[in-house]
Amino acid sequence: MDRMSSSMTSSMTGMGLGGITGLTSGMSTLSCVREQQITIGGMPSNYVPGLSASYNISSFCHRPGLTRRCAMQRPGPSAQHRPGRSHSTGALHRMKHSSRNSPNNQYTHNLICKLADQNERRRRHDTMELIPQSYYSQQPLKVELTEFYSRDNAKDHHTDQYELVNDNILPNPVLRRGQNFFFAVRFDRTYDKQQDVIRIVFCFGPKPSVTKGTRVVLSVNLNTQQGVFQHSRDMMGLGMARMQEATTTIAPIGTIGTMGTMTTVSTIGTMGPMSGMRETTTYGVRRSSFGNETMPLQHSPLSPPGPMDRPAIERFSATAQHPSFGRSYGSRHGSRHGSSQNLTSMTHEMDKWDVSVQRQDGNTITFQVHVPATAPVGVWNCWVQTNRTGQRDNRHDYKCDEDIYILFNPWCREDSVYMDNDAFRKEYVLNEQGKIWCGTWRQPKGRKWIYGQFDDVVLPACMYLLERSGLEHSERGNPVRVCRAISSIINANADDDGLMVGRYDGEYKDGVSPHAWTGSVAILERYLTNGGRPVEYGQCWVFSGLVVTICRALGIPCRSVTNYVSAHDTNRTFTVDKYFDRDGNEVPNGPDEDCFDSCWNFHVWNDVWMQRPDLPQGYSGWQIIDATPQEEAEAVYHCGPASVEAVRRGEVGFQYDTPFMYGQLNSELCHFQEEENSDWGFIRMASNQCQVGRKILTKNPSRDDDEGEGDLLEITHEYKSVDSSGPDRGTVIASCRGYQRLQQYYEYPDRNFDDVYFDLMDIDVVPYGQPFDCTMNIQNKSHEDRTILCVLTASACYYTGAIASRLRRAQGEFIVRAGQREVLKLHVTPQEYMDKLVDHSMVKVHAMAYVKQTRQAWSEEDDFPLNKPRMQVQVRSQPCVGQECSVTFGFQNPLTVHLTDCYFTVEGPGIQRPRQIRFRDVKPGEFVNFQDKMTPRRAGERHIVATFSSRQMDEIFGCAAVSVRG
Repeated sequence: MDRMSSSMTSSMTGMGLGGITGLTSGMSTLSCVREQQITIGGMPSNYVPGLSASYNISSFCHRPGLTRRCAMQRPGPSAQHRPGRSHSTGALHRMKHSSRNSPNNQYTHNLICKLADQNERRRRHDTMELIPQSYYSQQPLKVELTEFYSRDNAKDHHTDQYELVNDNILPNPVLRRGQNFFFAVRFDRTYDKQQDVIRIVFCFGPKPSVTKGTRVVLSVNLNTQQGVFQHSRDMMGLGMARMQEATTTIAPIGTIGTMGTMTTVSTIGTMGPMSGMRETTTYGVRRSSFGNETMPLQHSPLSPPGPMDRPAIERFSATAQHPSFGRSYGSRHGSRHGSSQNLTSMTHEMDKWDVSVQRQDGNTITFQVHVPATAPVGVWNCWVQTNRTGQRDNRHDYKCDEDIYILFNPWCREDSVYMDNDAFRKEYVLNEQGKIWCGTWRQPKGRKWIYGQFDDVVLPACMYLLERSGLEHSERGNPVRVCRAISSIINANADDDGLMVGRYDGEYKDGVSPHAWTGSVAILERYLTNGGRPVEYGQCWVFSGLVVTICRALGIPCRSVTNYVSAHDTNRTFTVDKYFDRDGNEVPNGPDEDCFDSCWNFHVWNDVWMQRPDLPQGYSGWQIIDATPQEEAEAVYHCGPASVEAVRRGEVGFQYDTPFMYGQLNSELCHFQEEENSDWGFIRMASNQCQVGRKILTKNPSRDDDEGEGDLLEITHEYKSVDSSGPDRGTVIASCRGYQRLQQYYEYPDRNFDDVYFDLMDIDVVPYGQPFDCTMNIQNKSHEDRTILCVLTASACYYTGAIASRLRRAQGEFIVRAGQREVLKLHVTPQEYMDKLVDHSMVKVHAMAYVKQTRQAWSEEDDFPLNKPRMQVQVRSQPCVGQECSVTFGFQNPLTVHLTDCYFTVEGPGIQRPRQIRFRDVKPGEFVNFQDKMTPRRAGERHIVATFSSRQMDEIFGCAAVSVRG
């Protein structure tokens, strides 16, 4: 029991996410069930003089040394006593209730026990003469040490940037499905191919199931060892001609045990000296240093003496631009050329888990495991099971301490997230930073965002969020289901515990302003630190940045997409309706107080790359998911994945949420003015440029611009047809509405008599703290005078389109002479808007006009941001890994008031973890110069991002690219 307790303790100390499963299975294997004893005359019924009191007659029927497994009694009639079925039960019944129950009866019972015992000993002796004594005396193999070669495997799996892999205390394997990985096991003695049985078991989730694909049992058999295919998995997509041209290099690595069998291997890089090896006792207790010093390089205790010879393997790729990193294969039967039969066999093999012995050196065996391209993604645990042939109940179970992270693989052709463009993979999977576009469609503003998907807190947070999403573990190999779960768990609503709370009213005193975040890492770390409590606060662009981080961390290609003038249609009419009274004042929520439509200045969602086998051919590629809570779908706030191509073609019948996304891009902006001569009280007003989906942007994967907006990429044509070949928008909307009776209310009245032209002038860039003018041009093209009622309003607004407060309003009725022009101008000073602006410092200008003689009605609105100063970020000297360097942040206060409650937020992946720095009050017009110290941890091209926030002004941010020397 001491040994058992030690083993169970080590399992618990090494337990990570999902480790409960291993502990439960281990306890069920080690638990002992003791049979209930029946007493007769105060003595146990199974008592035999000279034998142990715990001796049980039921043990006569099984071989010594094995655990007796008692069948559970089944309920129902079969559980009742039936005379003649059990002689022993009947005898005990008679002895217990018979009046002739005397010491002679006890003697008879003890006698039969002794005789049966003697018979069992004779049979045992006969059996032992046929089977060698070593069969029973030799115990199963015991695991002393395991090594997953986390760093070496990571290089071939494109996961070497994950900090979990490079941890000095206990590096975790981070692997991509569809590829091989190596790991080694050292046993307490040499493997006996005749009698020893080894099984490698991988478990995923709280209730691993073989039939659901969350529990995998791989049997190791050296007697029938198969060669390892040498060709890359990408070869499967090249066809037969390419397969016949390919050659395979096969090299021996030595004998396996005493078999003399030669094997083939594929390379994962140099697996020679391993750094930071962890020792363990037989029961899996790790012994390692917990200091901060970097552990010196040393030879792995699992590696053979001297360098490990690695045969050179020829690699092939689909194109010269896209090298293959898939599983390597050779011919199982020695054939070097492909055939249709071999292709079928290879495809079948690639869809299954597989284990093979790469080499054996004494007590150490190195295994190569293949993870299929359809495996569920998440945290897996590995168990090594050993027993002797024919003695499966006498088994040793060893749980490896490492949590094995298995991710999607965009480098693998068989994975449904495969992306064949290497430049795109570098951007949409490996890039740790990017831009999220805000502002307006005329003045887009790119905000730098640190995704930080390789930070050590990100993957654990991703796994926890997937657990909270409720997605079945067996479905986590399907990117469609995984992305839909991500879209639902990012936002926190009243009925769930999502990652972040959304807020849009500007009141952030009890949390963190959305504008103060510099990236996703700080949000995810705060979420885990606070026990899974939602973080406060975020908005759509923050949600989008979090989605990019999580998807890229899981291996799903992802980009952030901004739609300018984005419709939010709440009643599924594919219109965004606004109502105004006769004086030009907006009627909140419409005349019936049931219209909650809105039009956001911009809205940010995400595109994820994947195959869509659930849709017809041609709808794979980029798929839309939206983590910002707007409308419920299936009683849950989630949206997507909706095919971008389906949205472009107007195929609104495809799942998921395609009609909703089509509406955000193609709905109509409809303004209605109160009219006494109208049958229903309102008339539709004309507009010059009220158009939804004006511009759709993302970051250009081939450019980086830290100072300006030169790295924007417009992708409007991917979402909306720009030529006549696209679907008729009116037809699509009519089919979505399902009825035509509403159409009459959305049609424009007869415009044959409209003879006055109105135009709301665009506003150029306005610096924060400067005045601006709103201008409306009027031209009377008729030959008669016209009496016109005009309203021009400037308001502070949220980026969701909601009005925060009115800045200034001008209204009047005047006559415009025939053929004459008039200009209506509204001047707004800084004092009128300074204390009224809200998020993004946006101003909405609304103009409305009504011609009395012709009943012509016109309406237009425009939004623009006030530009705030940009922060300058400078690194004084060439930064080096492990050496402290100085970084300076500077900007000028554009206001005539003091800035109070000031703080900086600074972040740089590989240079500086996210942190917040309090700062003194800033005087009016003062130039702020703040210096901070940083110590880079990783070499290469890095980015530093900083924001400044205060009570009077926020959204001051800047960034700089830094080259760190190793």
